Amino acid sequence: MARAKNGEAISPKGRTAAAKKKLRRFTDAAKKRRDLDAWRRGRAVLGYIDGRRVVELATELDVTRGAINRWLQWYEAMGVEGLVTGKAPGPAPRLTDFQRELLCGLIEIGPQAAGYTSGVWTGPMIGDLIEKHFSVRYHNHHIPRLLNGLGFSVQRPRKRLARADVEAQAVWLRYKFPAIKKKRMPAAAS
Repeated sequence: MARAKNGEAISPKGRTAAAKKKLRRFTDAAKKRRDLDAWRRGRAVLGYIDGRRVVELATELDVTRGAINRWLQWYEAMGVEGLVTGKAPGPAPRLTDFQRELLCGLIEIGPQAAGYTSGVWTGPMIGDLIEKHFSVRYHNHHIPRLLNGLGFSVQRPRKRLARADVEAQAVWLRYKFPAIKKKRMPAAAS
C-alpha cells in the first residue's frame, strides 16, 4: 500500500479558505472552553491542510499517528462537526416511554394491588412485574438504576421489631447488658 501524499486525506472541498476559517473558529472556541481534546483535533487538521506531515503533528500534539489519521477521516466525512465528540448514547431503552409510565403507575399502587403478598416492593419483585407485564427481563442489579431513572429511590428498611418496647430495650441496654457482658479478670498478684 502506497503512502498518501500531503493533502490527499482531505479533498479540495475541505481545504478551501472558508473551511479553514471554520476550523480556526472551532479551535478558538475550544481554546476558550478549555477543551484540549477538541483543540488538538482542530490543530491537527489545520496543520495537515497547511502541508505538515502526520508524524510531525503527532509529535507536536503528543498523540499517535493513528489518532490524527482518524481525525482526518472524521473531518473528511463530516467537516468540522466530525471533530466534535459527545457522550455515547448507549443502548436503546428496553421499555418505551409509555411502558415506563405504566410501570410507574403499577409501582405506585403497591405490590399487593399488583398481586404480591408482601406490602413492600423488592428488586426481584419489580423485575418479575416488568417481565409479566412487558415481557422484558432486567437483571436484579439493574432494577435500582431503572427505578432511579423513574424517580423512585431504593430504600432499605431498618431491622427492628414492629411491636418492640423502646423503653424496655433502653433499660436492657443500660443495665442488664453490661451485667451480662464478660468482665476482665484481674491479673493474679504475685
